[in-house]
Amino acid sequence: MKIQLQQQSVRLRIDEAELAHLLDGDVLRSVTSFGPAGGFSLALQLQDDSHPALMAEGGGYLLKLPREGVLALAARLPSRDGVAWDVPAGMQVLHVEFDVDVRDSIRQRGVARRA
Repeated sequence: MKIQLQQQSVRLRIDEAELAHLLDGDVLRSVTSFGPAGGFSLALQLQDDSHPALMAEGGGYLLKLPREGVLALAARLPSRDGVAWDVPAGMQVLHVEFDVDVRDSIRQRGVARRA
């Protein structure tokens, strides 16, 4: 899982294997250690709610994404376009973009035919 953070925006990009694990109900985790200064961890999971949820979890964060949105994305892969949500984060809003690496999707699924 690749994570890009910028101000009140986070972009998450996963590959086809990670998508399969996520769709199977597994939790994806990314952990970065900064040594004695601590670290950063983000776990990603699907949920049946139509809105995403962000919560603290064991010194890191757990982001739960709507299963239906991720399934809709999976059905149209390969695609350069992902899905996006705005997640309440206290007095702010966190913009979350989620996509599957298009190059990996093309390698796994082949090129999508245009109608």
